[in-house]
Amino acid sequence: MSNPLLDFNSLPAFDRIRPEHALPALTEVITDNRERIAQLVAQPEPSFESLVVPMEELGHRLARVWSPIGHLNAVANSPAMRAAYNACIPLLTEYSSELGQNAALCAGYKRVREKQGAALEPAQRKLLDNALRDFRLAGVDLPADKQARFRALMQQLAQLSSKFSENVLDSARAYTRAVSDESELQGLPENAVERAAEDAREAGQKGWLFKLDQPTYLTVMTSARSEALRRDIYEAWVTRASDAGPTAGRFDNGPLIAQILPLRHELAQLAGFLSYADFALATRMARSSTQVLDFLNDLAQRCRPAALREFGELAEFAGRPLSAWDVTFYSEGLKESRFKVSQEALRPYFPLPKVLSGLFALVQRLYGVRVQERPGVSVWHPSVRFYDLIDERGETFAGFYLDPYSRTEKRSGAWMDECVVRKVLPAGSAPPIAQLVCNFTAPVNGKPSLLTHEEVTTLFHEFGHGLHHMLTRVAYPSVAGINGVPWDAVELPSQFMENFAWTPEVLPLISAHVETGEPLPAALLQRLLGTRTFSAALDAVRQVELALFDFELHACFDPKEGPRVRETLDAVRRRVAVVPAAPFNRLPSSFAHIFAGGYAAGYYSYKWAEVLAADAWEAFEQAGVFDNTVAHRFVDSILSRGGSRDAMEAFVEFRGREPDVRPLLRQTGIAA
Repeated sequence: MSNPLLDFNSLPAFDRIRPEHALPALTEVITDNRERIAQLVAQPEPSFESLVVPMEELGHRLARVWSPIGHLNAVANSPAMRAAYNACIPLLTEYSSELGQNAALCAGYKRVREKQGAALEPAQRKLLDNALRDFRLAGVDLPADKQARFRALMQQLAQLSSKFSENVLDSARAYTRAVSDESELQGLPENAVERAAEDAREAGQKGWLFKLDQPTYLTVMTSARSEALRRDIYEAWVTRASDAGPTAGRFDNGPLIAQILPLRHELAQLAGFLSYADFALATRMARSSTQVLDFLNDLAQRCRPAALREFGELAEFAGRPLSAWDVTFYSEGLKESRFKVSQEALRPYFPLPKVLSGLFALVQRLYGVRVQERPGVSVWHPSVRFYDLIDERGETFAGFYLDPYSRTEKRSGAWMDECVVRKVLPAGSAPPIAQLVCNFTAPVNGKPSLLTHEEVTTLFHEFGHGLHHMLTRVAYPSVAGINGVPWDAVELPSQFMENFAWTPEVLPLISAHVETGEPLPAALLQRLLGTRTFSAALDAVRQVELALFDFELHACFDPKEGPRVRETLDAVRRRVAVVPAAPFNRLPSSFAHIFAGGYAAGYYSYKWAEVLAADAWEAFEQAGVFDNTVAHRFVDSILSRGGSRDAMEAFVEFRGREPDVRPLLRQTGIAA
């Protein structure tokens, strides 16, 4: 039987891909790539066309195989899929390290840059510059013994990161909270109670059963009047994959963190850097560790006084000292008291189908792009849908999958991933295809999924990433879409897109009562808009706390002292945090962004890009949120360029100057 992962002429056949297809497909492509690379580097006089373009093809082909494997491991995790994924990791990591240390290939790229540099297009020069930088970062100039150690470190880190992610997923899966006393359900929305009752029936239990997925956690923290229920769910959430809490020690990531940090430090030092933070910044928009720390500490200083006031108001509203599991509940209560609006009360106005139709209408109005569902596409779950993007000439130029609902076999959070990266090369073309994944509550009893406004904002955020991937006009995969974009600039399009979910011009497009079809009433809309700056300083210092913890952990690591995870977190909290941490809190053990994702020494990117996004948004506010001139300039300068030009140059082209923090402080109300 043919291997569906090796069919590159169509969208992935997700309904036919099996775990046993993964390793053979990856092995075949990597073997073929190695043979082809050996031929390419043997050329006596390489050129961009004869060396770089074929290498782009080889990279694209490998990504076509690996993307479905990694994706299915995240959204359809099973023992067999997990085993297949883990069997592939060493092979892929070995190939990647070997490629980065290929001295002959590096010499070929250098020769092309020297010989053709002046005649190349800017995107081609940027591609070459990125590649030569990445060769250096992969240890191409190291002696053989240190190259071997570098490769071994990469293997170990890849495997540890994969295990970290598995432990977080497994610890959440292992937890349930049974409820037999109906009084514990007070305050919870009807759909959450129905879901818990259904889960109890499926488990053969009476009453209600709460699982530890993200929608359940957020709903309980926001709405449950029962402090006992809130505390139990909170404790389970913040102790996932740790030595504490209800699954203590069963999936403990503490030992993995103790291995990851020294291995990263050693890797960075092999590459010639003082710390892993410095190593990570070599590919970022920020230029130094000092610049990042100054940026974060300045934000903390600006936001903390306002955050202390906000926390004091919460405690006054609650009438008692607050524990960590109280903050979200009383914050929602104070917001409702002050603005007469709550996230749960807003749910009926944001049925997912209406939100999507409004979002698609917005994209068409802004960018002239029509979004149209295409039925019959092979998917990994019946709830997944596929959509085409169609330009003003009626031509399909991109597409995306949408996987909106929480499932047991799916990791938490929301993300955009690449399914197919755009290419326009002599051997053929491929349109960009994205995968947009969320974890909303699934429909219950025939009703559509109803979103909170926070979830609407999450959807807009991920769609912003998707537009960055899909609206690219770059021909070369390694700098198309989000590829080649500095990690601290990649959140700009996503955080920028969130702003539309907060505008009185767009909210009527995305809201309609699930039963009456009535739009969000004008008075309710105005009250919702008033909540935007509510608790903004508390939210900001929380993000700064996480960013400083991550960055200092990697920038200040000392091999003699070893990982000082708890000490670093406690020190940051003493300087920055406003909400007291629960004694059982084990945040690092489930901090997958930095230990299993791409955000190591990079979590600051969210705040960094938020400054860029608020500044970019100010241009739309000044011209009008639907202004086509500004929208098309944003596409031309930012969304379409991918990693084909310097991120700061692209921002300056759009805005006419370098970014300014003041629009963010005004937008969040902190400036006031």
